[in-house]
Amino acid sequence: MKVLTINCGSSTLKFSLSETSPLTSGREQWLARGIVDRIGTRGTLEFTAENGGALSQPAEVLDHGEAVARTIGRLGSTGLLEPQGIEAVGHRVVHGGNRFVEPTLLDEEVVEALEALTELAPLHNGPSLRAIRAARALLGSDVPMVATFDTAFHATLLGRSSWYAIPPELAKKHGVRRYGFHGLAHRYMTERYAVIASTPVEHVKLITLQLGNGCSAAAVEGGHSVDTSMGLTPLEGLMMGTRSGDVDPSLAGFLARREDVGIEEVEEWLNQRSGLLGVSGRSKDMRELLEAEDRGDTRAALAVEMFCYRVRKQIGAYLAALGGADAVVFAGGIGENAPLVRARVCAGMEWCGLQLDKKCNTKAVGTEAKISMGDSRVHAYVLPVNEEEIIARDTVRCLHEGVEYRTEKSEAERNKR
Repeated sequence: MKVLTINCGSSTLKFSLSETSPLTSGREQWLARGIVDRIGTRGTLEFTAENGGALSQPAEVLDHGEAVARTIGRLGSTGLLEPQGIEAVGHRVVHGGNRFVEPTLLDEEVVEALEALTELAPLHNGPSLRAIRAARALLGSDVPMVATFDTAFHATLLGRSSWYAIPPELAKKHGVRRYGFHGLAHRYMTERYAVIASTPVEHVKLITLQLGNGCSAAAVEGGHSVDTSMGLTPLEGLMMGTRSGDVDPSLAGFLARREDVGIEEVEEWLNQRSGLLGVSGRSKDMRELLEAEDRGDTRAALAVEMFCYRVRKQIGAYLAALGGADAVVFAGGIGENAPLVRARVCAGMEWCGLQLDKKCNTKAVGTEAKISMGDSRVHAYVLPVNEEEIIARDTVRCLHEGVEYRTEKSEAERNKR
């Protein structure tokens, strides 16, 4: 089956085209992949085909709907869609709420339900929905489309790690719980580690770290997420590119009163003007901050140190929650490409048996690698994530097996444990 995957970020659209079969999971034939970057501004379209064709050009794209049109148009011009055309489309959707915890066939009812969840992840669900509507309009109703959800991997969280300490009546009324995000990335790290370590996935115990502009950690036991750092929205947890991560819950109201602005404006500050950007006053890009730190910029140095400290603190918390771990896995733009950050995150963790191999860590930039010493009790890996592979597999599995999302009732039953 020829599957197009669409993976929307807040200002990007990654795509891939593959031949995927439910009988050959993990051995997909990749035909093309690429990215539309900096959507809404003067962006770029990058495209690489398996047959050697490549393209990188400026592309002024207004929104994610137009990005989908550019993507499909580009694929059509290469002849890669011949003879049968696109047979299915898989979409990554960040927030599935309580209702969507399995890959789900998209129809108008499902799309409307996803619209209602946009408030919980406005930077991501909105772009995904625009991409979904554009793809359906361009390809027609005969091409099945499947949504796979970032929150789904964390649907296995028990009540002790998923509920907030607020009155349960209030939580139930408004669907308030810790959903977690980056689920496709954490799932990929888990499944890929199991393959590399030649260990059944149900036996692995990991701390997975997705560190990029958005950052999250997950505690994984038996192949399932048992805790994660993001919560009701992607704002909770680790310090990120522009997001504050954990703050005192009273901070929003405090700043609103002191600055005489609405809560919505403070939430925008916490989402768009905080994190690495806010602390450094310079950039959300870790590469730029490391260079600025090297030149003596004290605010950049503080931002980097805060970032590394909070990741290290999260690792310690999850080692306690899991009772130890087989490995810590790094992924994401920072996790895959910043050896210095990884070294600073893991500094002083010899107490738990985690010790990096300096040479291996330095060499591991954008590639799979084991970066811990051979005699470490807790190993460390860099595993670049391929979310599109997960999306394609989930799409074919959903269409082949008729997978339906679990009901809210089963969700409630699971959290009674």
